[in-house]
Amino acid sequence: MDFGFSADEEEYRAALRDFATRTLAPRYRADDVAGALRPELVRDMADMGLTGLRIPVALGGQQAGAVATGIAAEEVGRADVNAAYIIVNTALISDILLRNATAPQQQAWLPPIAHGDALPALCVTEPEHGTDAAHLGLRAERSDDGWSLTGEKTSITLGMSATTALVLARTGGEGARGVSAFYIDLDDAHVHRDGFDDLGGRSIGRASLYFDHAPAPADRLVGAPGDGFVSVMQGFDYSRAVIGLACLGAAAQSLDEACQWAREREAFGQPIGRFEGVAFPLADGATRVRGARLLCYEALWRKDAGLAHTTEAAMAKLWAPKLAVEVIHQCLLTFGHTGYSSENAVGQRLRDVIGLEIGDGTAQASKLVISRGLLGRASAP
Repeated sequence: MDFGFSADEEEYRAALRDFATRTLAPRYRADDVAGALRPELVRDMADMGLTGLRIPVALGGQQAGAVATGIAAEEVGRADVNAAYIIVNTALISDILLRNATAPQQQAWLPPIAHGDALPALCVTEPEHGTDAAHLGLRAERSDDGWSLTGEKTSITLGMSATTALVLARTGGEGARGVSAFYIDLDDAHVHRDGFDDLGGRSIGRASLYFDHAPAPADRLVGAPGDGFVSVMQGFDYSRAVIGLACLGAAAQSLDEACQWAREREAFGQPIGRFEGVAFPLADGATRVRGARLLCYEALWRKDAGLAHTTEAAMAKLWAPKLAVEVIHQCLLTFGHTGYSSENAVGQRLRDVIGLEIGDGTAQASKLVISRGLLGRASAP
């Protein structure tokens, strides 16, 4: 049993820490104020290989394992948890395309993602269908050269700036087997976008997308008709652990800053860290972050080893974002009145990480998956 990174993984982690500290952290607050994704951010991430982590080398990517993808998300999350969405989206969608797309489709679609020329979004959620994605209503209808998509997707991460999207649409009857997946261009006159004014995650451009007979040529169908729901849901089995590590990276950075503050800030003639009321909550937070981090990496290790990891990934998604919010909140309180200022990054991290308690699976959805893993589907909710 090995709880440490290999020498190569440790070198990779250190390189990412340096990149994130130099390139991402200085723009974290400014991007929040601007409320939009900087195009150069995608280019910077691509130059570090972070948009092609799960893509084969032959197609321009890094062919990295799931653990390495988690390392990337954790280190980027320390500096800018919103930038980690780019890792999550590109890795998740690349994995889905590698499992389900044809070789010519992969040759056409994956190199632009790896090089940062295409920024993909995943379009699943609808106004009336969030967790209940098997009953979505956006329709794909036959057209002269393939299909046309009509309907609305909402709460789409990177929705305002993505150039392509993997879209789930109904091609058949009710239920999961009536859902197909299409990989389409979003820069089309038949696609309209409407951004949200959010509490956090402002730079990622969460949006509603409206498809008005948007063209989806026949060669944009991913897999067979009716296979879309299953192919996309399988991808979430490990991406949820990657999300957990991005959140925990933000929590760990907040803990580092709060500990440094507790060493330097004095009250009653001594560092405030000498007081149990300050030190013990930090000790508690560090302990729980360490435990959740190990759970996330176990899920990714199991993915790399070809082992079942659905339950572990759901546990990671249930625990890590909620824990990160609690720990970051305590770090803000450790700073006192200075933590409540927008000059302090801890408050922004708190706002940003809250969104990941919702996105890619709520706590209730995670508990459902975990329950079925523990009890068996016939004996669980």
